[in-house]
Amino acid sequence: MEHLKIETTLEVYNTISELSQDIQSLMSEAIEARNNAYAPYSNFNVGAAILLDNTKVVIGNNQENAAYPSGLCAERTAIYYAGAKYPKAKILKMALTASSQNQVTDKPIPPCGACRQAIAEYEIKQEQPIEIYFMGAQGKVVKSKSLANLLPLLFESSVL
Repeated sequence: MEHLKIETTLEVYNTISELSQDIQSLMSEAIEARNNAYAPYSNFNVGAAILLDNTKVVIGNNQENAAYPSGLCAERTAIYYAGAKYPKAKILKMALTASSQNQVTDKPIPPCGACRQAIAEYEIKQEQPIEIYFMGAQGKVVKSKSLANLLPLLFESSVL
């Protein structure tokens, strides 16, 4: 038997104001998207903003449906739209933010497992890491230089 030790390094900013202006702007777009989310069942709004290498910004928010699991997370809404609208563009950066109508979300909230897998697919496809910034409704912001930091044992096409 052998042991496998996996480590990751993330950057943590105390507030959004510590981010560069371009990331603050991207996060502001994610916040606006979050505020327009359709989440009548969970009362948990999520917004995503993606910066592409063609300088376009694509947004998404969670869209719920009474027939669970027919809804879709903000990250996948944005990433699939980017893939459909700009199929040749590479994703450079993602900003994610989440808020709850039931409690204060002041801790960084990372993408769910399904969204991590979807982001991984695009990171592998484009052969280039995607910077991911995530936060709650307020407070600290976490930066990951690659999705691989959040999902280190990727499931990808070479195993199929």
